[in-house]
Amino acid sequence: MEGSERRQAIMRALENKTSPVSGSELAKQFGVSRQVIVQDIALLRAENKDILSTARGYLVFSLSGKRVRRCYPVFHTTEQIADELFTIVDNGGKVLDVIVSHEIYGSISVDLILETHREVEEFAARVCSSSSTPLKELTYGYHFHTVEADSEKILDRIESELKEKGYLISAE
Repeated sequence: MEGSERRQAIMRALENKTSPVSGSELAKQFGVSRQVIVQDIALLRAENKDILSTARGYLVFSLSGKRVRRCYPVFHTTEQIADELFTIVDNGGKVLDVIVSHEIYGSISVDLILETHREVEEFAARVCSSSSTPLKELTYGYHFHTVEADSEKILDRIESELKEKGYLISAE
């Protein structure tokens, strides 16, 4: 399969998925190395294709959907990560990222793309088993999450529960 044909097929494969697809899975599917997939993704992005890179793989996204977004300023311990994320996804939210505002480096953002209870469980397990520390530790626990949902009402409910649990940073 020629490179341009493969890239078109990669786009179709990603567009038909609602969860991230790893580079290794794509490499196996198309009979090429993972490095070739990384290069193909870079070329697709250069063509303005909306592809996110997450820790779990690649995902096509669209900003034209009817879902709404809100960015929540939060604070909690590392032990509370799973509970905070469960609070969001169990109420119908999709955690798009984690953002910290670093004194030296400015805003640092990492895509999370967590939408289900199982995805949060897997992420929390990686946090627990890793020798690295969560990004929020750079800013002493203070960070932001961009959350997407089907309605403002869902975002209001998420905000209320985060506030009730003491995770939401008050603007007061």
